[in-house]
Amino acid sequence: MKFIAIIPARYASTRFPGKPLAMLGGKPMIQRVYEQVCGILDDAVVATDDERIYEAVKAFGGKVEMTSTEHRSGTDRCWEAYCKQGSTYDVVVNVQGDEPFIRAAQLEALKACFEDPKTDIATLVKPFSEADGLAALENPNSPKVVVDAAHQALYFSRSVIPYLRNVPREEWLRNHTFYKHIGIYAFRTEVLQAVTSLPQSTLEKCESLEQLRWLENGYKIGVGVTDIETIGIDTPEDLAKAEDFLATLK
Repeated sequence: MKFIAIIPARYASTRFPGKPLAMLGGKPMIQRVYEQVCGILDDAVVATDDERIYEAVKAFGGKVEMTSTEHRSGTDRCWEAYCKQGSTYDVVVNVQGDEPFIRAAQLEALKACFEDPKTDIATLVKPFSEADGLAALENPNSPKVVVDAAHQALYFSRSVIPYLRNVPREEWLRNHTFYKHIGIYAFRTEVLQAVTSLPQSTLEKCESLEQLRWLENGYKIGVGVTDIETIGIDTPEDLAKAEDFLATLK
């Protein structure tokens, strides 16, 4: 199978304008993301709606496509960028432009999900540990996932799922493996095309989780397990922490 990474990158951001061009360890953040996926997947391209990002990617020798400013989501932007490629691929991996520390092992785990022919979409989870504590498990900004015996997603929720009946909450992490969702997705190409035209679903509106739209419409989401915590960058404060983390890798 052939895999392409598409990296949506917008300049506008409420909490961190110009984030893809923020310098991290002497390089624009978008360059670090691009370099992390190159060599692991068959190809990579940045999808942007801003000339400044377009020129920055060209300057470091990356592949980049200009896309519409009207897209509702990164998924839609990925499809437009894919359509502009001169080659065809079996799977499109949507890599967030603020994930400069994405690892090869995580990308390989996504790829492995497509060994099951029933998998339409793939994503990652990380088991919660006892050390994470109950507050982390109950954090609604950290969606949880339950999976079936074939490691297909059954449901995603901001609530703690499953509910452990007759077990004190403070003992939940000791008695069950709960999965934290890691928000990276890969799509079979024809599935990516199809999901861009789906209207918002009832469960998606309830939980504000786009992946519930796909489940409600019958798509099978394969789940890969990783023990690596992703480090996304949403604010300038996060960037400062990322600089410290980068220093530990040298």
